[in-house]
Amino acid sequence: MDANRMLLIVNPRAGTMQSQRNLFKIVDSFCAAGYEATVRITQAAGDAYATAAACGGRYDMVVCVGGDGTLNEVTNGLMSLPVRPRLGYIPCGSTNDFASSLRLPKRPLDAVGKILAGAPCPIDVGRFKDRYFNYVASFGAFTESSYAAPQATKNYLGHLAYILEGIKDLPRIRPYYVRVTVNNRTFEDEYIFGGVTNTLSMGGILKLDRLDVSLSDGVFEIILVKNPVNAIEVQKIISSLTRQQFDTDLIEIFRADRAEFVMDEPLVWTLDGERAQGDTRTVIEIIPGAIEIML
Repeated sequence: MDANRMLLIVNPRAGTMQSQRNLFKIVDSFCAAGYEATVRITQAAGDAYATAAACGGRYDMVVCVGGDGTLNEVTNGLMSLPVRPRLGYIPCGSTNDFASSLRLPKRPLDAVGKILAGAPCPIDVGRFKDRYFNYVASFGAFTESSYAAPQATKNYLGHLAYILEGIKDLPRIRPYYVRVTVNNRTFEDEYIFGGVTNTLSMGGILKLDRLDVSLSDGVFEIILVKNPVNAIEVQKIISSLTRQQFDTDLIEIFRADRAEFVMDEPLVWTLDGERAQGDTRTVIEIIPGAIEIML
């Protein structure tokens, strides 16, 4: 395998469609740096996964040009390979939560420079049943916001689109009785939100920078938000999230490398903003250092 062979998987419809406007310059920059670049343009959902799984093993590096959803597909494709190439990420999505956690530049050509000047860094990947996720698996309040907001709205409003869609969910928010087992401890209550995360930010709503989060420490940050029973408790939750100070007993945060969720009914989850169907018993595990990304 030629060490300079690169596969670019490009979603031309991601976010504000920066990938379309910058594609020639992106490819030219990699070629000028000595890479033999092959470009594959996605045509529909699932294409990025299929391309990464079928072709990724023939390249030294696979570069995802798209948003968090495209990156999720590429990661799932790479995880199917016995030997995984290095991963580059040029974020062109609406919110780019994971790119923010990786501290990647917002401008595509600056992200190219980061890849060319960077070094491979191992990062953890989460496993949800037979699927993988880069930064979050969640259920409950605001979960549907990530895939319910129309793409055109997300392109125009970015983070705000998720928040606006979440506000529309408020009348329909309901608690779920969940038993969560981690590290031989059990948490059992009614929760309106649960998240298993490996990120500093989720949809612009939750920011975990203050928790000293690492993306390669072999553990998740697990967040559970209890069902508020009155207006005072609702305000406590809103205040805690607004201040990014998780100092209320209504929000539980802990770390673990494996979590088991047992529920009365199978719930819909979101994986990196993409819909996923859970079961009445769902086990989520972390795979330490599963992917090497250029940083």
